[in-house]
Parts: sequence; C-alpha cells; structure tokens
Amino acid sequence: MTYGTSANPVRAQASWVERSLAAVWHPCTQMQSHPELPMLAVARADGPWLTDFDGARYFDAISSWWVCLLGHRHPAVVQALRDQLDRLDHVMLAGVTHQPVIELSERLSALTGNVLGHAFFGSDGASAIEIAIKMSAHAWQHRGHRDKQSFVCMAGSYHGETLGALGVTDLPGFRRPYEGLVRPAHVVPSADARQARPGDQACDVALRAVRHLESLLEDRADSIAAIVTEPLVQGAGGMVFYDAEYLRQVRALCDRHSVHWIADEIAVGCGRTGSFFACEQSGVWPDLLCLSKGMTGGFLPLSVVLARDEIYRLFLGDSASSAFLHSHSYTGNPLACSAAVAVLDVLQKDDVLSANRLRAARLGALLRQFSEHPRVRHFRHIGMIWAWEIAGAQPGFAQQVFRIALKHELLLRPIGNTVYLMPPYLLSDADIDALGNSVVAVMNEVLA
Repeated sequence: MTYGTSANPVRAQASWVERSLAAVWHPCTQMQSHPELPMLAVARADGPWLTDFDGARYFDAISSWWVCLLGHRHPAVVQALRDQLDRLDHVMLAGVTHQPVIELSERLSALTGNVLGHAFFGSDGASAIEIAIKMSAHAWQHRGHRDKQSFVCMAGSYHGETLGALGVTDLPGFRRPYEGLVRPAHVVPSADARQARPGDQACDVALRAVRHLESLLEDRADSIAAIVTEPLVQGAGGMVFYDAEYLRQVRALCDRHSVHWIADEIAVGCGRTGSFFACEQSGVWPDLLCLSKGMTGGFLPLSVVLARDEIYRLFLGDSASSAFLHSHSYTGNPLACSAAVAVLDVLQKDDVLSANRLRAARLGALLRQFSEHPRVRHFRHIGMIWAWEIAGAQPGFAQQVFRIALKHELLLRPIGNTVYLMPPYLLSDADIDALGNSVVAVMNEVLA
C-alpha cells in the first residue's frame, strides 16, 4: 500500500484512524475520548517532522515521549543499523557477547569517568528501575543486611509502571488501581523550586526538603536499601525542576547512613538537561544509574543500569545463587546497541550539546512572547526542556491544548496544566522558528 495515493486522501487518513481505534489499545489513553479527540495517524517522519497519510506535517515538540533525541530517521543511525543487519541481528547475552554491547558499555562508563564501570542491560526504562532496585536489595543481602529491603522516592516522582517501579512512583493516577499489588516506598518531599518563599533561591528549597530525608534515614536506614531520584527534573510529575544541591546532599546522606542512591536518568540523560548525565551538574555520582529513552535515538528499545565496582563485586562467587539472576530475552540486542553507539557518535563528533545552547537561546527568545502573560506561571528552562503552568486551567485542558496544537501543525501532550517542550536536538534555525512561532500561536489561542 502506498501513502497518499487514495482518490480520497482525507478518507485515507480517517481509515487508518478507524482501524487503529478498532484494533489497538493505546497507552495512557481513555479510548472512549476518541474519535472526538483527534488521533494522529503517522505515515512517515523526517527530522522533527511527522507526516500523516494526507501529507500534513506536524512538529514533534516532545520527541515522541522524549526518545527521538536527534529527530526521526537520522541518517547516521539508519546507516549504523543497516551495517549491523549485515553482521548480526541478535544473540543472547548470557555466556555470549558481541562488539556493539562491549563498545557501548565502555563508552558509557567512560562518560562517568569510569566511576560507574559495569553495564547491565534491560529492555526499557521501567525494566531498568526494576533491575536497579533488585540489584540494590540483593547487594545488601550479600553484605549481610537482609532487612534493607525498602526504598525511598520523592513526592511526585515517576519511575515506571511495572509493579516494582510503581512502588517508587508517587503519582496516584498510575499507582492507585494497583495498591494491593505494590510494595510502597517511603515518600519524602520534593525539592520543587516552585515552592520557593520570598527571597529564596532554589538551593534553599533543596536544603529544606533534604532535612526530611535526613530525618527518615536517621530513623530507618537499617531497613532502607536505596533512594531513587530523577536528577534535576521530575518528568511525568509535571516537569518539576530542583537545584543540584539536593543531589549533593543525597550523596552525603547515603554515604553517612549506608544507603544506595539510584539515579533515574531515563528521561533526563543523554544531554537533555545540558550535560550528558544530569548528575554531572551536581558533581557527585550515584551508586546505580538508569538510562533509556533517548539512548538509541528512538530507533529501538534499550535500557541500561550502570553500577559501581563495589556493587558488582558483591555478586562474584562460586555459585549461581550469588550471581544477579535477572534477564531479558533481548538484553543487549546488537541492533539496539549499534543505534546507541551511533547516537553517541553524533553527539560527540558534532558537539551537539554545545550547539544546543545556541538553539535553546533562539527558541527561548521566541517563547518570551507569552512567558510574561499573567496566566502563565513558573516559566522555566534547563538544557532542551521548557515548561510552564497555565493558571485557571479547566478539566480537559491537556486535551484542549493537544487539539489546538494539531491545528497549528504541532504535537504537544501537556501533563495536567503543565505545558512542556522537549524537542529533538538537531534543529535548524528554520525549525526553531517554526516551533517557536507555532507554540506562540497555540498559547495565544489557549490564553484567549
């Protein structure tokens, strides 16, 4: 079947939507809201642009759930996958290895200054969290601390939707239906910079928030394995920004009380906050670091947990029972690893993160056209993330913005009353202007 050749192209697009609604159960979607709420049927994509079956284009302003870092179908990654297909498609990673997984592991470790020297691969972000929390609890068992089986998360945190990950997620909409299945974590206040009092800096909010963690660890460290944080930005909780001082305090408290720190860089890693790892901006490293989403540039699912040597060595022994017995069928898939290596090549050879500072400045200048509107609250920016709230938003606000954005050739997906942008990195000046002008047009319509 060929795109766009129907005698009735509008009917061609509608047909794909109808077929999807009949056969596909879409994630994070109230299916009954369709077809009144438009659904975008995508035929192809190039760079930041999605094209539907009618030939209409839409700017992917959220990198398709934050994964398409370089835009869609970047030629270097496409070529890497073609080359890899000619060599090796897949092989299990138990007792077998291959070049792409070795190269990727070595390069990721090098990016941490070899502090996190061992890479354990999974399939997606939630599976990385599952791996990390199991690894932490199991490591404490190896050290004779079998009671250290509980975890800590920040208020409003999101770490995935599998049962273990839900245990360290503090978003009721995701967690409440499964409360009976989930082992809940201790929840400490967020260091949300929006909570600043008059005269405060974001650092002051962080220092106040961390006192709650300090008190909890003083009382319960004997039963706590780890704290899980999203460094600098809590994503699905509403793009909550906080100061890097919180992470420095977390590191110090974890060291003092013998608790692991798990950094969930699934959304904020790979340069999204301006440094390859968000943790870099704090000057301290976690014990375990989870990475996924943009790791392969949106081509294939892949995740990794990077571990310190002292944790890795606890699992060495004479019997299989002392090993970390966790696996995924597609662990370290050669194609996915090749895509990830190609993404690293592009980021490093083209000095993408430095260039992003110029891109961010250009886009930020355009967004200032509405950022001072009295209904726009807490306009904020870090790296290639922008977010703001709309005061007085009514129920259905997110769907309203989604619908209006499609009219302006833009894909947006607000979180509650928080509108955010996480666009692909490789944007030309024309792309940036198109994005900025479309967002301004959408916000003008929403605010009117």
